[in-house]
Amino acid sequence: MQKKLNITNTQRAIEAAGLTQTAIAEELGVTREAVSQWLNNKSFPRPNKLLQLGKLLNLAFNDLVIKEELNAPKVAFRKMKGTKTKDHHIEKAQEIGRFLRQLAPFIPFDTMEMPPVLKSPSCDYEYLLKAASKVREDIGLGATDTVDFKHLIRRFRDLQAVIVPVLWGSKQRHENAVHIYLPDSQSTWVYLNLDTNIHDFKFWMAHELGHCLSPNLEGDDAEDFADAFAGCLLFPHELAEQAYASIKRQRSPAAKITQIIALADDQLISPYTILGQVNKYATHANKPEIDLGYGFNGAVTNHNKQYLNVSETLLSDADLDDNGKPSARDYIVKIAHLFETPFFDLLRHYLKQHNKGPGFVQTVLDMPLFDARSIHAELT
Repeated sequence: MQKKLNITNTQRAIEAAGLTQTAIAEELGVTREAVSQWLNNKSFPRPNKLLQLGKLLNLAFNDLVIKEELNAPKVAFRKMKGTKTKDHHIEKAQEIGRFLRQLAPFIPFDTMEMPPVLKSPSCDYEYLLKAASKVREDIGLGATDTVDFKHLIRRFRDLQAVIVPVLWGSKQRHENAVHIYLPDSQSTWVYLNLDTNIHDFKFWMAHELGHCLSPNLEGDDAEDFADAFAGCLLFPHELAEQAYASIKRQRSPAAKITQIIALADDQLISPYTILGQVNKYATHANKPEIDLGYGFNGAVTNHNKQYLNVSETLLSDADLDDNGKPSARDYIVKIAHLFETPFFDLLRHYLKQHNKGPGFVQTVLDMPLFDARSIHAELT
């Protein structure tokens, strides 16, 4: 763990106190050059000088110092609508990543070659067309063929990403999916929340695939690219062009909405994705966008109510426990098979080899301890 001064907090405290570098140097009994080195992160104060500096500026240690972890897990979120990513969300996901490090040696993928990624990914419309076309070609699809779940699952496998399907519930979560990249093992882990509408779920999978293809992007740039890539992959330019014409032919807003929902059902993606891609095409082609107002939101909500969550669909014939949840055995067997994921085998090998308890399962799957005990018992 490396440490450096939090320059933003330090400079703000120096200005508030009306101090100069010379005055700080005199107070701490060091040279002005030493203070300058600290404030430019070219050196770090010795422990006693760091303590004195904190007292002088009235800054707590955590406000004065930034801890930098070598090979820290890189995380990205597919967030619930309206939520904001905060420090504790990142810290929690990074902690999961530190536990995943223990599983990385058991990954069965060929580690002699790095999986292919996109060069200089961007949200430029022309670039996205080429990127989506290349990925479609790689998974054996034409320009207007429908992307199904198997296509996405197998592309994750080709990119050596480990899918981790989880049951996080449909509410009160910050994230719907999490992407964790471990630089030290160069491994990728994709958490997908099964407790969500099937139309949204496909978009989230494509979004996470976008992260896998652009591992060097971070923050908002990474999220914006993953969203733009997902839309273009699932409903590409050719389909958007056809859809724009068919929607414009409808005479009323209600008929336009009905047409969009029909297209969404045909592709098994969200109506929001359809409208979003159609309007991106319109902007690119210098045509007027389609505006359906607030009525569109209500229509989509009513449309989604007709469908079960992914978990309810995939685990509909599973044995249920006293709390109405699928048994640990059914959850593991069905999900491992459907998503072609080695995750539970990795977890099984690690738990047995290192004699780890349910607490490890609880952390790595971010689930209640009661459920973790059931999973642990089934795997060991």
